Amino acid sequence: MSYVPRLKQQYDSDVVPKLQERFEYKSAMQVPKIEKICLNQGLGKAIADRKIVDGALEELGQICGQKAVATISTKDVSNFKLRKGMPVGARITLRRERMYEFLDRLINVALPRTRDFQGVKATGFDGRGNFSFGVTEQIIFPEIDLDKVKHLNGMHITIVTNAKTNEEAKELLAAFGFPFKKN
Repeated sequence: MSYVPRLKQQYDSDVVPKLQERFEYKSAMQVPKIEKICLNQGLGKAIADRKIVDGALEELGQICGQKAVATISTKDVSNFKLRKGMPVGARITLRRERMYEFLDRLINVALPRTRDFQGVKATGFDGRGNFSFGVTEQIIFPEIDLDKVKHLNGMHITIVTNAKTNEEAKELLAAFGFPFKKN
């Protein structure tokens, strides 16, 4: 028997009935779900030092449990001494079990470790049910060894859902216990 993440079990047992009642869906298949989580780090300092990208790829891999991919510049920008083909960032797309495991660690461990944390602003919805927010330091994740960190890098996290509206997506994330800031 395969392992089922805690948040996946919570989705099936608690979230689906709650949202089905809240939005009056006729079928459980209409209830929105999380499709993927995308993590992206832009590394502007990497133009001068290639090792910054290597370190970021390794750290993202530790955080997510899968290999990160370097993002490459698509054109030359002389003002930034940037050439086409140079690595300028790192990214990962998480799906299925790894996605639920990451979301669980993000909600329950990483975000509460942020300095002066009072919640995530709910302004990051895009109108189609996707939620984006930023994290200023990668060291909030317990997988990162502080002694090996050379540069503090932030990251953008996008949670992609198949919800039709922002309200449905916010209710979905709130049902998982996502810490939205109280108004």
